[in-house]
Amino acid sequence: MKTKIWLSSPHMSGNEKKYVNEAFDTNWVAPLGPNVNNFEKELSEYLKISDVAALSSGTAALHLALIILGVAQGDEVICSSFTFSASANPIVYQGAIPIFIDSEEDTWNMDSELLETAIKDRISKGKKPKAIILVHLYGMPAKIDKIFEIANKYEIPIIEDAAEALGSKYKNKACGTFGKLGILSFNGNKIITTSGGGALISDNKEYIEKARFLATQARDNAPHYQHSNIGYNYRMSNIVAGIGRGQLEVLNNRIDARRKNNLFYQNLMSEINGISFLKELNSDFYSNFWLTTIVINQKHSNTTSEKLRLEFEKENIETRPLWKPMHIQPIFEKYPKYLNGVSEKLFQNGLCLPSGSNLTENDKERISEVIIKNLK
Repeated sequence: MKTKIWLSSPHMSGNEKKYVNEAFDTNWVAPLGPNVNNFEKELSEYLKISDVAALSSGTAALHLALIILGVAQGDEVICSSFTFSASANPIVYQGAIPIFIDSEEDTWNMDSELLETAIKDRISKGKKPKAIILVHLYGMPAKIDKIFEIANKYEIPIIEDAAEALGSKYKNKACGTFGKLGILSFNGNKIITTSGGGALISDNKEYIEKARFLATQARDNAPHYQHSNIGYNYRMSNIVAGIGRGQLEVLNNRIDARRKNNLFYQNLMSEINGISFLKELNSDFYSNFWLTTIVINQKHSNTTSEKLRLEFEKENIETRPLWKPMHIQPIFEKYPKYLNGVSEKLFQNGLCLPSGSNLTENDKERISEVIIKNLK
């Protein structure tokens, strides 16, 4: 069998071992330690933001963000529908109610007009939303100015879900740094990884201090174990933070590689009918192109996204449908939603293509053969 080409696999630099070995050599084989402290410092410097809490996952970061903003049982939280379930799950952890907003056609991110419609409607029903979770999907920045203008008008705080968008920028400012709080993911398939992990980021140092406190079981300052708050075991370990430090050193290289992958696909399919890409709208938008994604227009193509996925599978090449929107997920379909049909069409007709920064020329040749055979 041919070797597997993964959708987005970890890509080590070699320097990660240095930091991991330091943890072993100094016996910092525990949550917290020098690697965690330095990873937080280096990440905050990269993002040009005041403070960062390194955590066990992006989901943990989002959960703490909701707690810090006071989201409680029965509150309503607006959330992008076209996303991974981890964007919505923490809302339900808090006993709150997710309110799903559909996508706009050009960025695939939260539709600003639907957002305002939803806010007005929820207020008219007696429930002003407590927060907005804005996702930067597949690394593409949302229309920050429009979304924030609406959020500020109604005084609703924004949490940016930049799990897929580390290194992406809007008007030369890092995604995740615009909102009251932002979250990152370092899962194994992300642009850089700590194997598993995430971060909460903010320009409000008090928010991050509170996150660190809650993430270490909310232990009060006492010689014995005393707790006045419910806490969580959400801190990043010193060993995986060492992986993160090595990865952060090559982040810009990884972004360059992903952007080159995107150009490779655009050039390869430039003359094929019925194929469209998620693209940067103008110079305000800078995407890390974490994953390169296409949409197949069945009226103008001789295949479908599912047929193409299966053809790739025959060649041991991993591709994946675009996210199934939250409002049609069995666990979430009962919740309020404001729709325009965009995300469902994208789900039906879209495909994520292999996008790892470690794709070889041989990998690209194999991918090209499948595309040329099935699309040209």
